[in-house]
Amino acid sequence: MKILVLSDSHAALSFMRRCIDAVQPDAVMHLGDHYDDGAAMAEEYPRIRFYQVPGNCDAHRCFIPDPETRLECLDGVRILMTHGHRHHVKQTLLRLLADARASRAKLVLFGHTHSAYCRQEDDGLWVLNPGSCGYFGGSAGLVEIRGGEVTQCGLIREEDINVL
Repeated sequence: MKILVLSDSHAALSFMRRCIDAVQPDAVMHLGDHYDDGAAMAEEYPRIRFYQVPGNCDAHRCFIPDPETRLECLDGVRILMTHGHRHHVKQTLLRLLADARASRAKLVLFGHTHSAYCRQEDDGLWVLNPGSCGYFGGSAGLVEIRGGEVTQCGLIREEDINVL
């Protein structure tokens, strides 16, 4: 299963479309800051499963059906997704990692910082911030899951789209 991870789109939909078209994911996870962008992509690509959480710039929206932190299980992998502002990820990842471990997640996804970041912790927990798909040429995350394990976790940048 291929999962495309997007965050901080801020109404810039072009990079999102190019990523979806190039990757052909089974699922897309949008981590907020502009929740409506994820909803628009879900309408444009009805055959792809979409999962979303709102970000701090979405707080003014009066109706958002999804919680700020969401735990999903896809192909046997528990995934904790959040925008990150409530976890204060610009200062530290300690709260986020503690919540991910408490929820027994194998993968934790966050945005908010606009800085792409991907690594595996010593205990096996994957931590991914796809950066911003709306600024600086764009970046996204790509996760592959097989048999209840994360088999690939990495970043996609503008220059990668043409070679996918």
